[in-house]
Amino acid sequence: MILIKDGRLIDPKSGVDEVRDVVLEGERVKYIGKFHVSDEYERVIDARSKVIAPGLVDVHVHFREPGFTYKEDISSGAAAAARGGFTTVVCMANTKPAADNPQVLQQVLESAARVPIRVRTVAAVSKGFEGRELTDMGELKAAGAVGFSDDGVPITDPAFLREAMRAVRELDVPVSLHEEDPSLIGRAGINDGEVAAALGLVGAPKVSESSMVARDCMLALDTGAKVHMQHVSCAESIAVIRLAKELGARVTAEATPSHFSLTEKALLEKGTLAKLNPPLRNERDRYALVAGLKDGAIDMIATDHAPHSDEEKRKKLTEAPSGLTGLETSLALGITNLVRNGRLTLFNLIEKMALSPARLYGFDAGYLAEGAPADVVIFDDKESWVVSNFASKANNSPFVGQTLLGKVKYTICQGKIVYEGE
Repeated sequence: MILIKDGRLIDPKSGVDEVRDVVLEGERVKYIGKFHVSDEYERVIDARSKVIAPGLVDVHVHFREPGFTYKEDISSGAAAAARGGFTTVVCMANTKPAADNPQVLQQVLESAARVPIRVRTVAAVSKGFEGRELTDMGELKAAGAVGFSDDGVPITDPAFLREAMRAVRELDVPVSLHEEDPSLIGRAGINDGEVAAALGLVGAPKVSESSMVARDCMLALDTGAKVHMQHVSCAESIAVIRLAKELGARVTAEATPSHFSLTEKALLEKGTLAKLNPPLRNERDRYALVAGLKDGAIDMIATDHAPHSDEEKRKKLTEAPSGLTGLETSLALGITNLVRNGRLTLFNLIEKMALSPARLYGFDAGYLAEGAPADVVIFDDKESWVVSNFASKANNSPFVGQTLLGKVKYTICQGKIVYEGE
């Protein structure tokens, strides 16, 4: 057994936020309360002045296996997740070949079974990510897919997407959508605003996202499907999502730490490291994201962990791929840019990073109670650290060298310590 002693236990599901001890036995939480140190424990962790929280859950990561393992693989991605406090992640299907058939899905799940955290995966909505022919969703769900997404490629045909929504409704799983209309975009990854103008470029306007969000919220309302909006980036999208929820649509949304921490101006300083799809927007949009997290229009935080090689990111701004590695900085960015300034409480942040994402897929995760899975993160919310030395294969982060608050000390998954920091 493991005894975690004298930490501030935060559990959003039960509403607990107080100093308690936690006893883990096997793969489950055995007791929560106050206990004496004794020889019956194999390990005693002193959590004084630290937070004990449920292991974090990320519903949007790219571990690049199969096909792009020079960027990341499931083993290195899992190590990055553990270092960031995550015990459950959901991989996207834009691998090579795409996870649009049971054979590729099985390959991913076999690699996932060998790592010490819980790695799940969605499958593709369309065969070959072409947006024309549905995958066999029933077969893919039976093979282990937890949901469906063509993330990285927007689904532009509304009739096809409506058909997909009806299919996932019958399976009672979510479809997750990358909302950017390519016909409205000049250069992807760069907001069509003052920075793009200064660079002499036509970028990705906000309407390229908000128009698709509006369309798909109405399709969600029409079909009754569970529809998840990925990496929302602008104020108009949030307003539409808020309205759709009021109308009764089964819509959820995520925001990334990058989008609530940075604006398009980061491109001028960080270059390709700040190039994302959808792009970083302006300060008004960043504030709208924070407000959406606060009032519940945005349900959860997800990293869109997208590792790339140094060589790829050294290309010109117009040629380099979009995306950044995000698992190892996510919690600290939330503490630094949301909790420290009073935008969210620490309790709220844990809800957005553990309980809410677990609920999207119906995972038995994201909470701490007697009998719950022994998935735990222990962190010091007041300790500062400088971003460096990634466990990921990639270091394509605009936060390198930045001092953040919130240091993960232990990550425990299925009752085993999978990361132990300084």
